[in-house]
Amino acid sequence: MLTENAREATPAVSSGEPLALYIHWPFCLAKCPYCDFNSHVRERMPEARFAAALRTELAHEAARLGRRKLGSIFFGGGTPSLMAPESVAALIADATTLFEPLPNLEITLEANPTSVESGRLSAFRQAGVNRVSLGIQALDDASLKFLGREHSAKQALAALEIARGLFPRITFDLIYARPGQTLADWQAELDTALSLVADHVSLYQLTIEPGTKFEALYRTGAFTLPDEDTAARLYQETSEVTARHGLAGYEVSNYARPGSESRHNLTYWRYGDYLGLGPGAHGRITQGDALFATRRHRAPEPWADLVERTGTGQTSQDALDPTDRAREMLLMGLRVTEGINAHRFTARTGLSLQDALDPVILEAALEEGYLEQTAQTLRATPEGRLRLEALLGALVL
Repeated sequence: MLTENAREATPAVSSGEPLALYIHWPFCLAKCPYCDFNSHVRERMPEARFAAALRTELAHEAARLGRRKLGSIFFGGGTPSLMAPESVAALIADATTLFEPLPNLEITLEANPTSVESGRLSAFRQAGVNRVSLGIQALDDASLKFLGREHSAKQALAALEIARGLFPRITFDLIYARPGQTLADWQAELDTALSLVADHVSLYQLTIEPGTKFEALYRTGAFTLPDEDTAARLYQETSEVTARHGLAGYEVSNYARPGSESRHNLTYWRYGDYLGLGPGAHGRITQGDALFATRRHRAPEPWADLVERTGTGQTSQDALDPTDRAREMLLMGLRVTEGINAHRFTARTGLSLQDALDPVILEAALEEGYLEQTAQTLRATPEGRLRLEALLGALVL
């Protein structure tokens, strides 16, 4: 049964803004030891049932929301490249029929560079995917084994070559600050990858997430991570290497050539409307004068059961009050180098930027050079982004 928080909400941004659609495929071949995403390993993948349930949920939401403009589609997971290309094509066709696609509609699919998944890339391109995101994570076999990946460095480079010949836009992930990694190692690895594809990259520092296999191993001393100073130098090296390849850091972990930024992820960071479908997916949807946080059942089979019974796997829909919205928009917006537009902040949250920030912490952060503020914008500096987690914890009321 849906639960709805009926707290009074002030007017939010109009639902005339383009919608970002996220489709979650929860299944993987193996669970990576660092991963805390909602992903599940199944001996047999229930492709037909879950693809049908996703299409049912998409139709249900379109009927509820009306013919919204559609700015992006993102197939995430889990491992959506394990889906049949026909299922991906059907979901794209449904979405672009039920909603009004913008002329430059961005359609991204996450894929791993195993030989099986690389062999499907051509079919995904034919299905309508125009941007592929490759989960490479590392370019040496010892690191890939440590990270629990199913591919080799050779397969990763081959997948990049295949993707470059098929898709107009490509991005890939790498993880740095791995045990024993040196500045020279990371520079060489990043140079190799960017020499093949230099459009967009997501470069993440290895962190220990609660509930993961790595958390248990790290706690027992099975491995150690670089100290804070080394991690900071690796982050700085990341910015320097990507800049040499013509990519600018536009978010804490994301770098792109001008115009190649992820439109879908920018919707999150700019606190726009997004619809999340599939097990555990979240959403932020404007309806009338309220902004709602939506959540779907996390466990795959119970989610599918619920969709088959009711048309949707949604379990909650809570109206966010101005303080909730302001906190979320600050947490997301200060991650991007463009920062937060003051007028948009007020339109989206009902509060001014000044009313949402701790004035003492704000003044100190400005003096220390961690934040920059004008009449129109609040943004974190490069030094501030290095300390963003601690900064946000103190700054946001």
